[in-house]
Amino acid sequence: MKDLEQFIKQNYPIQTWINNPILRKKSEKVEIFDSELKEYAKILFEAMKLYDGIWLASPQIWVNKRIIAVCQLDKKLKNIVFSDVLVNPEIIEKSKKTTTNEEWCLSLPWIEAEVTRAAKVVVKYQDLDGNFHTIKAYDFNAAILQHEIDHLDWILFVDKAKRKKELNLWKLLNI
Repeated sequence: MKDLEQFIKQNYPIQTWINNPILRKKSEKVEIFDSELKEYAKILFEAMKLYDGIWLASPQIWVNKRIIAVCQLDKKLKNIVFSDVLVNPEIIEKSKKTTTNEEWCLSLPWIEAEVTRAAKVVVKYQDLDGNFHTIKAYDFNAAILQHEIDHLDWILFVDKAKRKKELNLWKLLNI
C-alpha cells in the first residue's frame, strides 16, 4: 500500500490554484472501456482516500477525462452509503428547490465559500464496463455531485460562490 501511495504522490499530485490550466480545461469524454481505464479508476479512488477526500474529479490529479470518484454519505453525514467511480457523469435532472452549503475543495485548500445548488439531482453515468446507470442524490450529496461534475467542465466552486468579494479572488488570482 505504501508503494501505491508513493506512486500516487509522485505521479498524481493534487492540482491547485484558481487559474491552473489543468483545472480550467474541459475534460474529454471516455470512449474506451478497457483495463487501462480500470487501473486508472483504482488510482483515482485511492488518490481520493490518500488526499483525505470523499470525492475527487480526474482533472484534480492531472488527467482531463470525464471521471469522478465519489462517496455518498447518509443523512447524518457520518457513514458512506455509496462509493464508486462514475465515468462520463451527466446531470439529467435538477430540482428547482435549492440548498446552500459551505463548500471547499482539495484544489483550493485555503478557501471555503457558500454555494447554492440544486437540492436534488439525477445523474446518468457509465460504470467501468461502459454500462449506463443513474443515481439520485439529495442535499449535501447532490452538492458533491454537482461540484465534481463542474470540475469536468472547468468550473470551480468559487465561480459560483455567493459572496465573491469576501473571497478576495482577484488578490488570489494575482499570487
